[in-house]
Amino acid sequence: MYVLFDDAGRFHAGRVLAEAEASAQVELDSGKRVKVKSANLLLRFDKPQPAELMAAAQAEAEGIDLDLAWEFAPEGEFGFADLAREYFSAQAGVQQQAAALLKLFDAPHYFRRLGKGRFRKAPQEQVQAALLGIERKRQQAEQVEAWAAELCAGRCPEPVREQLYKILFKPDKNGPEYKAVVEAARRSHRAPLDLLKDAGAIASPYQFHWKRFLFEHFPKGTGFPALPAPAIKDTLPTAPVRAFSIDDSQTTEIDDALSVQGLGSGTVVFGVHIAAPGLAIAPGSPLDTLARDRLSTVYMPGWKLTMLPDEVVQHYTLAEGRDCPAVSLYVTLDEATLQVKASETKLERVPIAANLRHDQLDAVITEATLTGDAPADYAFAPELAFAFRLAKHLKAQREVVRGKPENFNRPDYNFKLLREDGAHEPKGDEVVEITTRQRGAPLDLIVAEAMILANSTWGGWLAECGVPGIYRSQASLAPGIKVRMGVKPAPHAGMGVPQYAWSTSPLRRYVDLVNQWQLIACARHGRTAALAAPFKPKDANLFSVISGFDAAYGAYNDFQSAIERYWTLRWLQQHDVQTLDAGVLKDGLVRADTLPLVFRATGTEGLPRGQRVRVRLTGMDLLTLELHAALAERLGDREDVSAATTPEGEPDEEEAPATLSLAIDLADAEEADAATPAAADGGAGA
Repeated sequence: MYVLFDDAGRFHAGRVLAEAEASAQVELDSGKRVKVKSANLLLRFDKPQPAELMAAAQAEAEGIDLDLAWEFAPEGEFGFADLAREYFSAQAGVQQQAAALLKLFDAPHYFRRLGKGRFRKAPQEQVQAALLGIERKRQQAEQVEAWAAELCAGRCPEPVREQLYKILFKPDKNGPEYKAVVEAARRSHRAPLDLLKDAGAIASPYQFHWKRFLFEHFPKGTGFPALPAPAIKDTLPTAPVRAFSIDDSQTTEIDDALSVQGLGSGTVVFGVHIAAPGLAIAPGSPLDTLARDRLSTVYMPGWKLTMLPDEVVQHYTLAEGRDCPAVSLYVTLDEATLQVKASETKLERVPIAANLRHDQLDAVITEATLTGDAPADYAFAPELAFAFRLAKHLKAQREVVRGKPENFNRPDYNFKLLREDGAHEPKGDEVVEITTRQRGAPLDLIVAEAMILANSTWGGWLAECGVPGIYRSQASLAPGIKVRMGVKPAPHAGMGVPQYAWSTSPLRRYVDLVNQWQLIACARHGRTAALAAPFKPKDANLFSVISGFDAAYGAYNDFQSAIERYWTLRWLQQHDVQTLDAGVLKDGLVRADTLPLVFRATGTEGLPRGQRVRVRLTGMDLLTLELHAALAERLGDREDVSAATTPEGEPDEEEAPATLSLAIDLADAEEADAATPAAADGGAGA
């Protein structure tokens, strides 16, 4: 005797060797013996042979009309044999019964499976919905096939072009566009990025990097709604100072200015004046929502995306010739010893006498002119000389706390795009100039130390007033110890200060705007500020800001580094550079001597760190930002390639750029191919 039985949704047929009350031992055509529960024995027969039955039943099942079967099927629960008798004839044989079983099981959109060969008709509306779904899948499969064929032929279908960045980085893996790219890549044996580039989906490498960034971080676009800059309602006194700012010529968000009073009197008052949008923009207001959504200004060569609308920025920026609302820190110092005697914070209007531009003055305002070793023929010469003396003093004090000096052994690189229309985004084909500026230049040092003084002093003052703020701290300078953000003051080992709260850039960093609101509460209410401050201790909003800012700021900096690398590679192209001199880092990495460029050079893997080499450039890829090079010759002695120091005192250990990571998985196509299991042992797959 033979039986057809159900094995977890797969049907097999075999010969019964032995049978008990609850189970039977069955031998399959392969010779394998299995134990089958009696409840799973669905059909008994003496002929034909099991394999013949399964083959004939599968062929017969193909001819069953499901719509007709659904019409003929009994109402309520029924068995497969019942349908066979209704559909074929009252004398339906074993082959026809088996065919009915296979067809019923393979049509769950028509018949609900109840188990053990029992079924129930699905409601008509569900059948229609299922059929529509099946038709949609069929049409989608045809569309995927057509798009894949176009891609393989070097043409990009418009729907794929429109969803390029979604397909590559945040795909809907069930979408036909994604499936078409995966199928085309698999079929053509090509990398998805190469396939799409050759099909014309990527207009230019620059646009690829730019639009990818916008897709990930500005999916709703970069424009601002029309929001007016709110007026400052406070009646603010005018400060008796002539303040000056120090920035580069491209800076429009002038957050900070300095002033010096009392020179020659023995007691000097050093002023740090910070633009005060926090006096007008209220927490929870529409402008706050905008700023919190962006969290920071995004910088890149030739362009930027500001945190606040430009009209709002211009309302609060510390522009020359205006009395500007500011939060001012006044530090009283002994003129001879530079010992701090007192500090005070005021809300006031500050007359901005000048916006100094360091890119125009670096060659004029030098260490020699600031120390009296050369004539100082420029505005604010006495004030700048004192500020430079104070800056060197503050830096020396911090380095004692740090335990070692800050290392400025590498220059800063400035990028300038030569183009007529600076009011629109770069296209990526502009001529680029790259110039250097030594880190720690006198004007830089003056500004940096003044901001560190303000951020550290104000961080301590917030704590004294019992008002929470957003702090940056670093437990030690040990390797691997990173700067962290939190709501409690803690030492910053890299800066060499007891606490550090970013507060000096409220027009371009949201954290600084949050801290400014807290500082304004302290300035207005003193010891009772904790009751009036917008953010209370353990406020969940502060932790949310920290989390969001950390992620956004890191992503913006990564993009800036990547797009600067793009322009550096373009500079190499524009100047037809064939060789570069560099210093060996580690693991085959080298750093170019005169460009902001770290890359791999084959042949340098075994050379000691610091070895100077000349490498031959063998190729580059502006999409992946890879530069290919090989060792040409060794040059002279080893040089110091120890890590430079970042503005926050952390080691600036440059590494090779991260490889371009796509979210496309070519295994998706293989999984689709293998989705339908094959029959085995004379059985039919479900």
